[in-house]
Amino acid sequence: MSTTPPPQALTPDAQSATGERPDDDGALAWLRALGPRGRRAFAGAFGGYALDSYDYFTLPLSMVALAAYFGLDSGQTGLFTTVTLVVSAIGGALAGVMADRIGRVKALMITVITYAVFTVACGFAPNYETLLVFRALQGLGFGGEWAVGAILVAEYASAKHRGRTLGAIQSSWAVGWALAAIMYTLVFSFVGDDLAWRIMFWTGALPALLVIWMRRRVQDAPEAIAVREGSTNKGSFAAIFKPGMLRTTFFAVLLSTGVQGGYYTLATWVPTYLKTERGLSVVGTGGYLTFLISGAFLGYLTGGYLTDRLGRRRNIWLFALLSAVCILAYANIPDGSNTLLLVLGFPLGFCMSAIFSGFGSFLSELYPTAIRGTGQGFTYNTGRAVGAVFPTTVGFLADSWGVGGALVFGAIGYGLAALALLGLPETRGKELA
Repeated sequence: MSTTPPPQALTPDAQSATGERPDDDGALAWLRALGPRGRRAFAGAFGGYALDSYDYFTLPLSMVALAAYFGLDSGQTGLFTTVTLVVSAIGGALAGVMADRIGRVKALMITVITYAVFTVACGFAPNYETLLVFRALQGLGFGGEWAVGAILVAEYASAKHRGRTLGAIQSSWAVGWALAAIMYTLVFSFVGDDLAWRIMFWTGALPALLVIWMRRRVQDAPEAIAVREGSTNKGSFAAIFKPGMLRTTFFAVLLSTGVQGGYYTLATWVPTYLKTERGLSVVGTGGYLTFLISGAFLGYLTGGYLTDRLGRRRNIWLFALLSAVCILAYANIPDGSNTLLLVLGFPLGFCMSAIFSGFGSFLSELYPTAIRGTGQGFTYNTGRAVGAVFPTTVGFLADSWGVGGALVFGAIGYGLAALALLGLPETRGKELA
């Protein structure tokens, strides 16, 4: 029988922990409510996820150049994404266990260092096979960063503001994506393709600076430390498959699979679609991605707000439907209608990102503190690994259907997400314990 003491609620006391009143409201109330320690944790998680995104998008943006350099077909290039996401499931699950056993901040720093080292290594790859291995190893760190960072901040956030707080963290993905698109435009405009893709990967060393800062300034939430130190059942895979948690784990994996299958289909193949089927230049592709990324950034922030107002399940349901509709519309724009393609990029980015905003709060609220890292790391990243089948399927279908036609396959993922919600409870306003 477990001797674990009763868990403590992890919402900070308004006066002692944050210095803010419980009824404090306003546009930035969620940020003020975190308190000084919580805001530093927010900055660390925000920066880590932005740089995680930057390192991830170095590949999709360089895909055309890589395919030409190594003589790859669509199936082989799609495999890059698949191995990254499949291995990320292993990295995410391990990072979740580490977060429960050694602490959120230490686990976060390990994941950031891992994805930075292997992103840089990709730039030195002499052949396709070596690049595939380095990209897979990059997935170990890539898989764990978001889950650990989201938990770190969730345990500082109040129940009232947790959705928009984690939505703001999620928005950093768009920031990293934008930085990668800017770097891509600059590098590929001034350097030949054979060297440009290597430079893109070498810039992935930037996260090392973040780790130095985090080591000195960021700490776990005190209540989470107390629960971890007093628990005898922390970081246990067996615990998330016990009868009381098995249903939650199954449907959370299904939810993650659907949303990420749809998302990574678009994130991986839209740059290639714009260049190969729409005939856009490097600068033109960057311009179209600006609309997509701008929509994504606002989508994350809006989705975070709505997940607190509508609830976790309703927010995901709403944007699963809208994302599927946007994919179908975007992939079926007639030739010669590139202005419409430009305009539709904004709602596409908005909807496929807003659906993610509730994930950080929703998954954190589904598991107790002692196994929160394990539960969130496993479900989110297993879903990411299974969802990785979608981009590869698009790669193999692209030769016969065209990239635009194959993108429609991503809409199936959002249908799976809507189905998964039938097995999960609403958790809006839940205190973490």
